[in-house]
Amino acid sequence: MALLRAFIRTARMIRNTSHLAVGLPADDEVLLDAPDERLAPVLVAAGRGEYASAAKLLATTRESAEWENRDRYATRLAAFARTRDGWLAEWQQASPHDPDALLIKAELAVTRGWESPARGELLRDVGPLISAAAEGEPRDPVPWRIALDHARGTNVGHTGFERLWAEAVRRSPHHYGCHVAALQYLSASWYGSHRECFDFAEQAAQDALPGSLVQALPVRAAFAYLADGGGASVRRERLDAAADAAIALSSAYPAADAWPAEVRNLLTYVLVRLERWQDALEQVRMIGPFATSFPWDRVSDDPLGQFLELRDGVRLEVASGIPLRSRSAARPSPRSDHSEPDRPDDH
Repeated sequence: MALLRAFIRTARMIRNTSHLAVGLPADDEVLLDAPDERLAPVLVAAGRGEYASAAKLLATTRESAEWENRDRYATRLAAFARTRDGWLAEWQQASPHDPDALLIKAELAVTRGWESPARGELLRDVGPLISAAAEGEPRDPVPWRIALDHARGTNVGHTGFERLWAEAVRRSPHHYGCHVAALQYLSASWYGSHRECFDFAEQAAQDALPGSLVQALPVRAAFAYLADGGGASVRRERLDAAADAAIALSSAYPAADAWPAEVRNLLTYVLVRLERWQDALEQVRMIGPFATSFPWDRVSDDPLGQFLELRDGVRLEVASGIPLRSRSAARPSPRSDHSEPDRPDDH
């Protein structure tokens, strides 16, 4: 019987895999962390050593209170400056008190501190840079997101964390980046527990504005739990509910949209770990060409290659569940989407 089941599974994969690729971008069309149309020319200019475009973009986000975009752009520009920072140094020299340059400088310093073997010492030294960024634009929640990341690396206790969190939400109660930073602090890997992490995520998602990425916080809690090895501390029903909420959020955005791309990549990881193959395939289609480093860089040194490999694996799993008598890609019935997973190794 085992041999027969293996034969049927193989036959299903051979018959069904190819048509499941219809509508998916080719491997060479998939991009990793593709910038949006506003950021792309700014990165090109920075590559030429010019900072004016970056200054104009961040000034626009500050003046119009586009805090989510401001956070994304500052993070990407700081990441770019890790290897090519001449444009940033020139900007700082020309405008040492520019709140936008101060923001990137603080983000870059914290990122470098996290990457260093002397993390604790370096992170303690960058506290004044974060304070300068916060003072440069008192309305801005992004320096407080950086401060929350900084707190996690400098062993700040819960009282200090709660003070920083209060400052962040006073400026922007629904800021996604600040919520993610808080969730990481409260995770079992740092200063909380899986239960505390889920409680925070679920309450934040319940209070979130319609369409807000904060609604995906429970699936980030699910990722933290699964990446930590799982266990009995979180019920399967809670994991499925987190995935279902993120699926609903994903459906509120167009397919192949860069804005929710990271949430969709993260959701796909969780669905694969839960062996919800059909749901995972639907998210792969929604992702389109927009692969993101997170979460794949947590399981591979080649995040793009990992995503493409997983994409193929999901198609194979779905194909193996489609009956041989069916020519459609209707929802298969292998291993119920909500059955208890075998907790496979990270894909």
